[in-house]
Amino acid sequence: MSNRLAQSNSPYLLQHAENPVDWFPWGEEALDKAKREDRPIFLSIGYAACHWCHVMAHESFEDPEIAALMNENFVNIKVDREERPDIDNIYIDAVVALTGQAGWPLSIFLTPEGAPFYGGTYFPPVPRYNMPSFREVLLSIARTWEKERDRVTNIGIQLTERLKAQRPIESSRESLNPENLEKASMAIAQTYDWKHGGWGQAPKFPQPMVIEFLLKRAARGDKFALEIASHALNAMARGGMYDVIGGGFARYSTDNQWLIPHFEKMLYDNAQLAQVYLFAYLLTGEEKFRNVCEETLSFVSREMTHLEGGFYSSIDADSEGVEGKFYVWTKPEIKEILKGADEFDLFIRAYGVTDEGNFEGANVLRREVSDEELANQFHMPLEKVRRTLKGARLRLLGAREERLRPGVDDKVLVSWNALMSVAFLGAYRYLGVYEYLEMATRNIQFLISALYPEDRLLRSWRQGKPQHNAYLEDYAALILACLSLYQSNNEAQWYATAEKLTEEMITRFRDPNGGFFDTSHDHEDLITRPKGIQDNATPSGNALAATSLLILSSYNGRGEWRDMAEDMIVSVQDLLSRHPLGFGKWLCALYLALSPVQEVAILGSLQDPQTKKLMDVLWQKFRPHLVAAVSDYPPSPDSPSLLMNRDLQKGQPTAYVCRNFVCQRPVNDPEEFSHQLDAEQIS
Repeated sequence: MSNRLAQSNSPYLLQHAENPVDWFPWGEEALDKAKREDRPIFLSIGYAACHWCHVMAHESFEDPEIAALMNENFVNIKVDREERPDIDNIYIDAVVALTGQAGWPLSIFLTPEGAPFYGGTYFPPVPRYNMPSFREVLLSIARTWEKERDRVTNIGIQLTERLKAQRPIESSRESLNPENLEKASMAIAQTYDWKHGGWGQAPKFPQPMVIEFLLKRAARGDKFALEIASHALNAMARGGMYDVIGGGFARYSTDNQWLIPHFEKMLYDNAQLAQVYLFAYLLTGEEKFRNVCEETLSFVSREMTHLEGGFYSSIDADSEGVEGKFYVWTKPEIKEILKGADEFDLFIRAYGVTDEGNFEGANVLRREVSDEELANQFHMPLEKVRRTLKGARLRLLGAREERLRPGVDDKVLVSWNALMSVAFLGAYRYLGVYEYLEMATRNIQFLISALYPEDRLLRSWRQGKPQHNAYLEDYAALILACLSLYQSNNEAQWYATAEKLTEEMITRFRDPNGGFFDTSHDHEDLITRPKGIQDNATPSGNALAATSLLILSSYNGRGEWRDMAEDMIVSVQDLLSRHPLGFGKWLCALYLALSPVQEVAILGSLQDPQTKKLMDVLWQKFRPHLVAAVSDYPPSPDSPSLLMNRDLQKGQPTAYVCRNFVCQRPVNDPEEFSHQLDAEQIS
């Protein structure tokens, strides 16, 4: 018999709709029941692609006896953390305060008023891994609630007050300090793993925001930053973490070598990683970086795109109940698919395929021998090696498509979609692949039409149904996507949309004491109004908001928006210098705030070949702090003020380059325009 989750739209909640647990979605019905019946709440938070969420569901939530204990003693609530990051952020902070660490599945017990008093993550069905069984936890909490109510209540009150007291990002009289960039860069370098690549020990996460910061420094001449970033990107691109057959990245590596991934694929990882591989290609010219970028975008286009233009949230790690089964290979399987002996021998040598495998009797493919080494070993021309391996990968991809696919979380989330569109648009501008512009344009048009009714942005869409108030990260990410689309197709409506969204973001989310709350002023009341600052797997809403305000102020000259952004960055700059791995997007924002922004205006008929030549100059090389506005002459009223009050020189398409409130002389010649940009870039 189905429970109340059967009426949900979230794939994660629907996964639990047939549990014998009397689950409620988060809402008044569940909270009122807890108060009315004076029962504690068991809150379980997870997401559809979470492997250990599936494990706990199978071991405990599908067990009739455990479900009976839950139903008898608790009001049980399920939350999809991707749809409700506000609830997730509050209660994950609570579990960190209680235990020192947290993750998913998040398991937390609340008073009927929502105050947390006990929590953890995965609990096994029997005592295991030095953890109590979930059954023991349930019985203990039920007894404590019955016999030690005052103690439970006091813990809840104290912890709630502690959560409310966290007020990061407050106005400061300090100034932006370049020394914080140098301290952060030194800390990043000192903690880098030169043996395996990346930072920290297993489980190892890809850190795309930190890599983005390093590459932006490299664009202004920091060779050591480029060396670190390139080393990290090369380590991941070999395979394991990276899917060498179908493209795209898994969530993280379970080992230090980037070999065995946690196989789920998240949209936000692939958005951010596609972008940094593009930047690395532009700085180094190494084709393998471009290939990874393009293969990742191809994967998203092929496997994570809805017919209406939205991008799906994730692809599960499991298929047929087995983690990674869709992605791994045995040697006999490969031999059956690659009929030619030379092709088979070349492939297994290139990717280190063995009879015993490297993952539960099968092989996770990772590049072990370079093209050049293979050419020497097999006495084969280099181009033939590359052509043969590409053909082999395509055949394996075709064979893999016949397998039972992992589940897909097909909900569309605004912020993650916006990050993905920014990656597509950057690849369009720098690589000139028109299909990327089409993908991003269709996506952003879909987000606006499906999730932005009547001046209120919504968070999530699935099967024609938009729902949930948007969060700060949704507004800020969509603003940046609209600005990126404006730079890509030069249609003033997208700049105007970005400005409109920004006005709404300030009205709905701004904290008078500095920065922004994660939830809007008319959001439902929770035990505290969250205001996150740390970058996690996705950039924090505040870091995205600061970035968008900085860029917009360069377009429209609104000094109060820049002041707002600088005030936010100043308040966290000491934190990001000491803990750079947790503040990668903030580092990019600080670097943007301290760097001279290249403000470029190009005026001239968009049909004129000379205008096109000027536009082409913009994207010949990686210019991380370039703000470009292009328009027919005269510009439309919706255009940014950067374009206003400028004339055509000699009646011809004209480019203007400005920096630090000083403009170069306007030019008509593309070579002279390029020279001005290059001089600005290195100065």
